[in-house]
Amino acid sequence: MPAKIYSDKDADLNALKNKTVAVIGFGSQGHAHALNLKESGVNVVIGLYKGSKSIEAAKKYGFKVMSTAEAVKAADVIFVATPDLAIAEVYEKDIKPSLTKGKALLFSHGFAIHFKTIVPPKDIDVLMVAPKGPGHLVRRQYQEGRGVPALIAIYQNPSKQAKKIALAWAKGIGGTRAGVIETTFKEETETDLFGEQAVLCGGASALVQAGYDTLVGAGYQPEMAYFECLHELKLIVDLMYEAGIAGMRFSISDTAKYGDVVIGPRIINKATRAEMKKVLKEIQDGTFARGWIREAKTGKKKYTKLLRDGAKHPIEKTGARLRGLMPWIAKRNLGGAQAAY
Repeated sequence: MPAKIYSDKDADLNALKNKTVAVIGFGSQGHAHALNLKESGVNVVIGLYKGSKSIEAAKKYGFKVMSTAEAVKAADVIFVATPDLAIAEVYEKDIKPSLTKGKALLFSHGFAIHFKTIVPPKDIDVLMVAPKGPGHLVRRQYQEGRGVPALIAIYQNPSKQAKKIALAWAKGIGGTRAGVIETTFKEETETDLFGEQAVLCGGASALVQAGYDTLVGAGYQPEMAYFECLHELKLIVDLMYEAGIAGMRFSISDTAKYGDVVIGPRIINKATRAEMKKVLKEIQDGTFARGWIREAKTGKKKYTKLLRDGAKHPIEKTGARLRGLMPWIAKRNLGGAQAAY
């Protein structure tokens, strides 16, 4: 049965009327939620630690900036917009002491709640509003009068108002303009991690590198391998994004279609599918979360080495040279943090 899709008519911003909301962190999602809510008429304050690089940025947008603890004290709804593994420390130090009965904690990803890196008191509403797009897109779509589809979830609801607050928040950031679907913290967290690991990031990165290595190893020019295994991937992904897999197949040649339907299952075969199920099981039983938390607590040495090794892969050098020939490709600043606090 298809999920119900909530729209503007299902959400009432009055659920946030006469409330103060605190956005803890002013990075990718934090700044987008804060600005969109402010322009929707919601009273927003920003909570940041002393010395945060985001303080001046938030002030330039006209926000009242407070310490995290002060913002939590002042707020009725607290949006924790810090990185997954930073949440526990921020919560214990600055959020928990000021988290009094009747307040609400809101997240845009379920990791910390689902894997219990924090355990809020039972008299607090705990909810999620998760736009299905990065913060810059959430902001831009709102400014253009549209919105990014979003998920909502309720984990604790002692006030019996948590769903109304979630829908109001989704409306305030523009999500109900596009459509909102209700899920659970468990479902959002586990499917999000699986998608990242098996398909969107881990799967796609490994497939691209393996294809490049196969062609170069067979004696073909690195430039040809780059174009065929990485550069043209955007064309295919854009077609899928716009019209689904069937729509993508409609737009490519018969030769490409034949290779797709005949050879694709040889690459993503029974062994690959079995490994995907194993990856999902490790997400579900907490193996991945425990490993990632342990890695972070011990200095991220393995993680850093793997990233460094990946950056040294020959496809990166080839790609940098070829992208220099393509002025239409926007140059991205990779120095900023994804979720600044």
